[in-house]
Amino acid sequence: MNYRHIYHAGNFADILKHAILARILLYLQKKDKPYWVLDSHAGIGLYDLESVEAGKTCEWQEGLGRLMGKDADPIPDDVRELLAPYFEQIEQLNPDGRLRTYPGSPALIQGMAREQDRHTFIEKHPEDVERLKANIGRDRNAQIREDDGWVALRSDLPPKERRGVVLVDPPFEEEHEYQRMIHHFQRGFKRWATGTYCLWYPIKARRDVEEAVQYLKDMNVPNILRAELVINKLDTAKRLNGTGLFIINPPYVLHQELQILLPFLAKRLGQSAARHHLEWISEPK
Repeated sequence: MNYRHIYHAGNFADILKHAILARILLYLQKKDKPYWVLDSHAGIGLYDLESVEAGKTCEWQEGLGRLMGKDADPIPDDVRELLAPYFEQIEQLNPDGRLRTYPGSPALIQGMAREQDRHTFIEKHPEDVERLKANIGRDRNAQIREDDGWVALRSDLPPKERRGVVLVDPPFEEEHEYQRMIHHFQRGFKRWATGTYCLWYPIKARRDVEEAVQYLKDMNVPNILRAELVINKLDTAKRLNGTGLFIINPPYVLHQELQILLPFLAKRLGQSAARHHLEWISEPK
């Protein structure tokens, strides 16, 4: 897929992923006890929407621009409430209202964290690690490490905290990446079964996704939610037609929230198609 994120920052896939992540983090903050977040494929943390790379695709204009741009249509109150923690992080980076900077998942995680919460950001590429350190700044609760994110799903689990999130957002540059993601999730889950896991995936064609769903069903693990947003017809595998998250151990309110959020995002961000899908791969106990 050759997924260099600067070309795609702020697109529809980021909106779904980061809006859901923000809801999960907000839920964890209902208790004073600390939580921990592992971001296994962290990237550089902040993205310049006015960069040459972002300008080549302009994907953010069809994503974030449709939600928060100056000409964006009004958002219903119930949807705006659900998007509020996500919007707040973007607004803090763009105080004058002009969309210049987009927070990748490390910036979102750091921006929402409380004093007692920890976060670990793993990035494989040395140059991106240095940019991530510069973008995140000095933060005693953040560990930034040059490492293989797949290895971290074994070496960093379980954390000392009992609560937290593992975000797995691989670049999908290699063949069989769906199977690889499920395999390493299984290894991590055996070490820490009480955490919330968010496994992001692109949708180009249905076959690979359905195989991943079957792998998860075969695990016989309860409480797995599947949330998808499709904006283009699935008539070619040469473009990103949709995106999804497998969410293991989601907050109990998330399913209800996504019943409100997903239809809105499909309608607002859809291009040649507008569809969403929400189902329990395995029901909560």
